[in-house]
Amino acid sequence: MNAAELLSQAEALLLDFDGPICSVFAGIPAATVADQLRTVLADGGHTNLPEPVVTSRDPFDVLRYAATLSDDDARYVEAAFTAHEVEAIPTAAPTPGAHELMAAWHDSGRPLAIVSNNSEAAINTYLDFYALRPLVDLVSARESAGIEFLKPDPYFLHQAVRMLGISAEQSVFIGDSATDVEAARSAGVRSIGYANKLGKRKRFSSAGADAITDGLTTLVVVL
Repeated sequence: MNAAELLSQAEALLLDFDGPICSVFAGIPAATVADQLRTVLADGGHTNLPEPVVTSRDPFDVLRYAATLSDDDARYVEAAFTAHEVEAIPTAAPTPGAHELMAAWHDSGRPLAIVSNNSEAAINTYLDFYALRPLVDLVSARESAGIEFLKPDPYFLHQAVRMLGISAEQSVFIGDSATDVEAARSAGVRSIGYANKLGKRKRFSSAGADAITDGLTTLVVVL
């Protein structure tokens, strides 16, 4: 089954944020944010970090490491991470076709939720910045330093389908990473892998995506 067919059958659309809706760190690189989070750890006395944490360009790697240190360290790093995400929103780059897909789905009368490891504060800031809030029924995203809730754990997906009142089997989740597909499989939600970079089609197939798309603009036409 292709992506268009999956969408035509779905009763609810769940969208990941960073990737399917926008590139959050288009203006403020994620690597810069990771550096700033390492500074938060250093200010807390944690200067001897493991090499993978020192060299990672992904802020989530720093957050996950902070959670292994203490609850306080995790809270400090997560708070800084959220602040940087919100700061990045004005320079975030909308994904081609994303806003149109959201509008077309809304016009179809079916509910739409954003399901993301990014902070709820940053997502709400984006929705307000682009006046998209009327299109979105629910945001299920990071609100705390609890890394156990982050995908590939299905927590946010479970929360979304429960609050929408739509069964998992009737929902479709569009994500841009293998962990999104893994979370969807664990939640019993069908998934569409958004292959916005080379090599992702293979990873999505290996992860068990129900369908794969190279772009969102083609999906708008079928709604």
